[in-house]
Amino acid sequence: MLEISQVTTNPSGALLLFFALLVAHAVGDFALQGNFLAKAKNRNADLAEFFPQAPPRGLWWNALLAHSLIHAGGVWLVTGMVILAFAELVLHSLIDYAKSEGWISFTVDQALHWSCKLLYVALIFLNWPAGLDWDPLS
Repeated sequence: MLEISQVTTNPSGALLLFFALLVAHAVGDFALQGNFLAKAKNRNADLAEFFPQAPPRGLWWNALLAHSLIHAGGVWLVTGMVILAFAELVLHSLIDYAKSEGWISFTVDQALHWSCKLLYVALIFLNWPAGLDWDPLS
C-alpha cells in the first residue's frame, strides 16, 4: 500500500496513486466481474440463461451491490481509507445504475469512474478537508 504522506507531498506520488486506482478499477470491472454479475446487476437484463423460470426478486440490486463492494474494496486496499471506499460504493452503484437504465453510455460510465478516482487523489493530495483523520486505523 502507498504511504499517503508520499501522495500529499509529491505530485509523482499522486500520479502513482491514480494509476493504482485505475488498475484496481480495471480488475474490478473486467477480471472480477464475470458474465453473470455483468448481466445480473442490470435490472432490465434478460437472465433466462441463468434462471430458466424467473430470476429471484431483487437479484439485480444484490448483484449491483456485490459489484460495487468489489470496487470499494479495491479503493480501500489501494488507499487504506474507509471513507473513500464508502464513497466508491455509493458512486459506483449510482453510475452503474445510470448505465443499466440507458441514461449514459459505456464510455461515459468509464469516464465517470475515472473521474471519481481522480477526485479521490485530489482530495488526498490537497489534504481536504483539513483535520479529517483519513486513516482511522493507524
